[in-house]
Amino acid sequence: MARRRRSRAARRRWARHLWWGGAVALVLVVVSRAGVWPYLLGVLLVAGAAAVAWRLWRTDRFVRGRDRLWRQEEAVKAGRRTLAGVDTMTGTEFEELVAGLCRRDGCTEVRRVGGAGDNGADVLGRLPDGRTMVVQCKRYAPSRAIPTRELRDLLGSQVHFRADLAVFVTTSRFTGPSERFAPAHGILLVHRDHLGLWHNGASLMSLSEVNGRGQGDARHRARWKQAYGG
Repeated sequence: MARRRRSRAARRRWARHLWWGGAVALVLVVVSRAGVWPYLLGVLLVAGAAAVAWRLWRTDRFVRGRDRLWRQEEAVKAGRRTLAGVDTMTGTEFEELVAGLCRRDGCTEVRRVGGAGDNGADVLGRLPDGRTMVVQCKRYAPSRAIPTRELRDLLGSQVHFRADLAVFVTTSRFTGPSERFAPAHGILLVHRDHLGLWHNGASLMSLSEVNGRGQGDARHRARWKQAYGG
């Protein structure tokens, strides 16, 4: 029994000797290759700085994304006023509303120019794709229909301002001839129903996919007249 204990103690002593011998050997190797350490330290520092920069970039991207989403949601919520509220606006307030919706959709250089001597334009700006636009805003009673004559005036304004796109926004509707005239001459129509969609978060250019349409069939127009008169 005593012999077995001495054997185990001897093995532990040999293990300690081997461990210390390995540690000493490692120190000797490090000392003998001291010239490598500045380069290794430099690599470690660069790697650490890159890791920190990547972490900061990811955090900034996450925060910016959350902020952008919040702003979009708030813009949509702000647009959920009823069109009845829009009907009570002055002409100037309606033009400011349209300009604000354009900015919300990413348009730039947007400014309201409506007033005396406006040359038929109420809002000017630049679409997200870089094209210029001229916008005519008409806050009419819902029962009133926009005739082709007013669209022709907008075409003249487009030529005057050398705009790439002409947009007609109204709280009412367009006559049948106006609906057919606009797409044929590159005018984007935003009638009352489309204005409601735009106001509730749809983008302006998404409405171009249904340009000249969306005012419904005869039954829809009958309900319209029943609701608004005219």
